[in-house]
Amino acid sequence: MTEILVEAEPAVAASLAGDRIPELRRFAHNLGRFGEERGLIGPLEPPRLWSRHILNSAIMAPLLRPGRVGDIGTGAGLPGLVLAIVRPDVHFVLIEPMERRVAWLEEQSAELELSNVTILRARAEDVRLDDPLDQVTARAVSALRTLLPLTAPLLRDGGELVLMKGASVDAEIASAEKQLRKYRVSDVRVDVLGEGVLDDVTRVVRGTVRARG
Repeated sequence: MTEILVEAEPAVAASLAGDRIPELRRFAHNLGRFGEERGLIGPLEPPRLWSRHILNSAIMAPLLRPGRVGDIGTGAGLPGLVLAIVRPDVHFVLIEPMERRVAWLEEQSAELELSNVTILRARAEDVRLDDPLDQVTARAVSALRTLLPLTAPLLRDGGELVLMKGASVDAEIASAEKQLRKYRVSDVRVDVLGEGVLDDVTRVVRGTVRARG
């Protein structure tokens, strides 16, 4: 059996995770060891697992408020499961349509004893929640103009989008002007996280969603 080379834990991980670092290490170990064979990550990802995936998710933790946060298309739990580990004071609703990924999320939540996680097997467009969410995030799901119809309707009046994006974020915002108006998203801005701390910064589109009057 070929040995899987997983990136060594960067020194900054402990400062980002605080007293939750043991749980984060366990999740990183499990994802690095089993992620490829279970179709959760590609073969190039274990050697950059911490820097590209784990820490780029964890750096978002200070943006979250106590309440209910949804993660659309959470996949292997990026960023939702990572954030649930680091922010036990926040309840996370992880939304994922693929059965094998849902099984992984359930296993990890049980192993790590995460009582602040609810897992829904569904496509985002099919989700109907009894109580709207306070914030919604997503990572590597789709362009902003496509993502807004999937995320904004899940928020309460005054709820916030905190969507992870790549280097072309400004162009995505410009292309989504029509959808931003339709879904009443205001105070749109981009936070760049991790400068001088992480190898790759995390860009987050933030905006407040107002209910239709």
